[in-house]
Amino acid sequence: MFSALLLYLLLLSWNMRSGAVDRFAANTGLEFTGAVLKPGKWVVNNATDLWNRYIYLQGVQQENVRLMEQVENLSFALADARENVAELKRLRALMHLSPPPEWNRVAARVLSYRIGVQAELDSIILDKGFMDGADKNTPVVTHEGVVGRVIKAGPTTSSALLLTDMNSRIAVISSNNRTRGLLVGSGNRDELHLKYVPINAQLEEGELLVTSGLAGAYPKGLPIARIVSVAHSDISLFKTVKAVPLASLGNLEEIILLQAPLTPVVTEAALQTNEQSSSEPTKQNATN
Repeated sequence: MFSALLLYLLLLSWNMRSGAVDRFAANTGLEFTGAVLKPGKWVVNNATDLWNRYIYLQGVQQENVRLMEQVENLSFALADARENVAELKRLRALMHLSPPPEWNRVAARVLSYRIGVQAELDSIILDKGFMDGADKNTPVVTHEGVVGRVIKAGPTTSSALLLTDMNSRIAVISSNNRTRGLLVGSGNRDELHLKYVPINAQLEEGELLVTSGLAGAYPKGLPIARIVSVAHSDISLFKTVKAVPLASLGNLEEIILLQAPLTPVVTEAALQTNEQSSSEPTKQNATN
């Protein structure tokens, strides 16, 4: 007990002279305080940083959503603009179609393929009816070529038979050799048959077929198909000729209806026939 008291007095006297014990206690307390505060400060700093990052990520996410919506809207606008440009090109191409001046042009849109009572036929539904000039047998064309003809017309809509339908018959003539024939549908969108071509007729692969204008159903000279094969037969008087339509029948959107002239068109051949008929009685009278 006495030794402890003596040791305390000696340390007290030494500390009063040197201050070493006070410095040691101060440093020890400071380190202890730092050891306690540093982890807390680390937790606070990291929590604050984590919160700031969360807020930042929330803002980035919201900005990302906004930008994605903007990109989506711009994509729709771009697609719509492209569709408008494509439609404008098609309409301009249709405007360059040049039928005979006595045939009127009426623009129409394709509403659907094969629907209603005409579903068994290779046909299309148009947004024009007889009130707009889409009468029965009205030719249907695009800038590429003949599409078909109207087979049934209502007041504001009509149905058109495509030239590839098996019920389609169109009188045509070849552009180079002027060989005539009857273009018949096969039921296949990519194949047509040219019937009644004599075995000795001149016809070439790749030759263009145009409407002949016979019977007045179609104007003369409209492009319609291209010959892809010509075969000879040993048992038939006619050649086997296959062709493909010029118009893209599977991608029709806008078409042109060709209204027939109100009065019959008098052709040069008809005038010559009439002149010959009128001159025959005169010759007979002169003979008598």
